[in-house]
Amino acid sequence: MDVGKRIRHFQRYREIVSAFVRYGFGYVVKDMGLAELVPMRLRWTERAELDKSSIAIRVRMFLEELGPTFVKLGQLASTRSDLLPPEFIEELRRLQDDVPPFAFEEVKRIIEEQLQAPLEQLFREFTDTPHAAASIGQVHFAVLPDGAQVAVKVQRPNIRKAIETDLEILTELSRHAERRLEWARRYRLKEMTEELGAALLGELDYDRERRNAEKFAVLSEALPYIRIPSVYRQLSSDKVLTMERVEGIKLTDRDQLLQEGRPLADIAGKLVTALLHQIVIDGFFHGDPHPGNVLSLEDGRLALLDFGMVGKLPPDTKAHFASFLIALRGQSTDGVIRAIERLGLVPDNVERNKLRAEVDEMREIYYNAPLSEISLAESIREFLELARRHNIRVPSDMTLLGKTLMTLEGVVTSLDPTFSIIQAAEPFGRQLLLDRLNPARLALKLGKRIPEIAEWLAETPAKLKELLALAKQGKIKLELSIPEREAFLQKLDRIGNRLSFSIVLLSFSILMVGLIIGSSISHQQTVLWRIPAIEIGFGLAGLMFLWLIYSIFRSGRF
Repeated sequence: MDVGKRIRHFQRYREIVSAFVRYGFGYVVKDMGLAELVPMRLRWTERAELDKSSIAIRVRMFLEELGPTFVKLGQLASTRSDLLPPEFIEELRRLQDDVPPFAFEEVKRIIEEQLQAPLEQLFREFTDTPHAAASIGQVHFAVLPDGAQVAVKVQRPNIRKAIETDLEILTELSRHAERRLEWARRYRLKEMTEELGAALLGELDYDRERRNAEKFAVLSEALPYIRIPSVYRQLSSDKVLTMERVEGIKLTDRDQLLQEGRPLADIAGKLVTALLHQIVIDGFFHGDPHPGNVLSLEDGRLALLDFGMVGKLPPDTKAHFASFLIALRGQSTDGVIRAIERLGLVPDNVERNKLRAEVDEMREIYYNAPLSEISLAESIREFLELARRHNIRVPSDMTLLGKTLMTLEGVVTSLDPTFSIIQAAEPFGRQLLLDRLNPARLALKLGKRIPEIAEWLAETPAKLKELLALAKQGKIKLELSIPEREAFLQKLDRIGNRLSFSIVLLSFSILMVGLIIGSSISHQQTVLWRIPAIEIGFGLAGLMFLWLIYSIFRSGRF
């Protein structure tokens, strides 16, 4: 492990390693050779009351104790059903991002420092008490000089430095773990830590959230029933975000929605249609549509809030996802497996027969099932669980899509238990399929690849010449990796034997034909050493021919 990093962050290293021991993971510390970082009073001791707790519960408590970085990483990891078992996902979703607010003096200092002006000049009114506080920042309500009502999100002081330090330590620990522990290598712990860390650092960038909100505002012009709060760019920075304050009823408050006479089925339909439009049409979707981030407005529209977590689906990924759904409904095991291979990274050592059997089982569940009876959340959960069992790495945007759709189904079910997201999604699926087969789109895609194809064609003669030169020098090495190699070689051996037998039979037949023609020309009986060669040869050829026909029919491959 990097000694310089350990010395620079010694105290934090010690806190993290000690927490491992306190929550019953001392064996991990021991296996990693980090025992010297644990205080003597804690070495290899565990809390007695934790002995009966499941590992998943202890992991959640461990993360909560270590603070904001670990809580946020746990929340992000709760979206990765392709990497973690269900019991861990369930516990990580219970992580609470609830921390005390920081002082108003700090809020004022950060705003003035970021926006280069006194608070009183920027806002006519500014509430001292935050409306909401979380581990990364807190929200205050304010009024602009022109009377506009706004919500101002301010990042916690020094939170970026603390998170970057924790991520640096975790990356180093995960790298060290992969060198010493087989399970860490199997789960690609360092890669997973870096991926989650990048997502967390993205949430720290309020400029990125502002750009997301502005993009959603443009894209949502096609959805008249959706409202995206306006962003005040001149009053925003990477640590301060000022947005229009929107008044409405959160979808968490079902009773108030009913008291106000808001049609729950209509709200569910609008929310589902909006999210599916973002996913299928725009390829840019809200990544956290929990009921607290959606408001029902008095004019019947829905307002979406909090754009720190968004998903992006490139056209190819959307096409592969559509292929997966189409193959699943069409009962095509090969189609499902091809789509999975294109969506994720299937390892070379995957047990393909077992994967095929599980895909068969999964597709049979959904074949001919009424759409109203299919749970979208359950089908996504099964797919991600399948990926996890076979070590198939699913792209992070696809797992975020899965988490988004599962969250969406939970919100919709709480509003209207009879609403079927699958039925609402079917027209979008057809649209996605039509888009794939659209001649104009295919021509455009081909047009974009013409320069690449032309370049490849121009380079082909030179590459072939180079290949031939290597072949002449005997420097070409060919390696084949074939699943079920033994069975393949046995089949190849049988084919070779039968081919050899056929060649021998053909040669013998040609020889016999020659003898027959020779005897016909000379008008003499062909006898070799007083043996009637033609008669005996004809009999042997007939027996060999019959044996060959029998072998072909017996193999069942005629």
